[in-house]
Amino acid sequence: MKVRINLNQTKYPIYIGKNISSKSDKILKSNSIYSNKYLFIVDYNVPYRLVKKIIIKFKSKEIFIKRILFKEKNKSLKTVENILKLLEDKNFTRNDSLISVGGGICGDVCGFVSSIFKRGIKFINVPTTLLSQVDSSIGGKTGVNTTGGKNMVGTFYQPSIVISDLVFLDSLPKKEIICGYAEILKHSLISDKKFFDYLKKNHQKIFNKDSSHLKKSIFKSCLIKKKIVESDEKESNLRKTLNFGHTFAHAFESTKGYSKNLNHGEAVLLGICAAINFGYDRKILNKKDFKKIYEHLNDLKYSDLNKFFKRKDINKIVTFMQRDKKNKNNLINLILIKSVSKPILNNVYNKSTIKRFIQKLIN
Repeated sequence: MKVRINLNQTKYPIYIGKNISSKSDKILKSNSIYSNKYLFIVDYNVPYRLVKKIIIKFKSKEIFIKRILFKEKNKSLKTVENILKLLEDKNFTRNDSLISVGGGICGDVCGFVSSIFKRGIKFINVPTTLLSQVDSSIGGKTGVNTTGGKNMVGTFYQPSIVISDLVFLDSLPKKEIICGYAEILKHSLISDKKFFDYLKKNHQKIFNKDSSHLKKSIFKSCLIKKKIVESDEKESNLRKTLNFGHTFAHAFESTKGYSKNLNHGEAVLLGICAAINFGYDRKILNKKDFKKIYEHLNDLKYSDLNKFFKRKDINKIVTFMQRDKKNKNNLINLILIKSVSKPILNNVYNKSTIKRFIQKLIN
């Protein structure tokens, strides 16, 4: 399967399939992507036997490999500086390529490095988690975290190509599949009622890594994000809908200190839960769809914030929500939905309103 992203300044394909990353060299050639040097940044979480199958095909080129154990805590400017130094030491030029082989953190960091090294080198993304295959690898957002919150420093920089291989998903624990499923679910809620109904019916098959259902869900998610990104590359309007649930989610992650006890996708599921509760409380989301979404989140076991937070966390959560980069004039901006597939933009609320609401959820 292939999805082509068509933007004003650039175009690139996303390849989706099983065992396709071992043909990366041929895929690059077929898209006229040539370099003399390649730096592979590889997440330690990726089985190296699969990485070898990619690298071995680049026989006649200068290949450099750097393995990093990527976590939210080292999604930082220090990690960026270390990769930049390696590119400098090996005398990479603008015609050379940086290849990310890892999850969303690896891709975000490598995309950012690619965008700033010599004002832009080729960036090839091989996302290895379900989350990165359906979300962060599409659309060109890059960035690193600071003490102020997630992705506070970053750029928009599109990859030259994305290769999403389902073979990497075989080694992932269920928690990581659920993590990716959160973004798939979000895509359905902001864009496609039939897709949401499909997910409700088939989510266990996705969790069990059934290839046909995984491939269909990844492809459908990519199509949804493609349509949105092509309409609004720099997030001035429609693309903001992709942040549904994320203002809450990023604050949840930051409050937990990016703990392994709450990964990004789990935070997104909790963020979606908070967003639908908020919308329903304010009579924005209709009762029928609220109930359907809530029941699904309950089935997934992500419908209760009390399992993850205590009342003492509330002030910290609100503080991080105030720092969200999408906010203006000290007001907190939320993406909400009127019904499944009907998002609404520019819902702004003050700190006290949000705090009172969160106090109802965490008791």
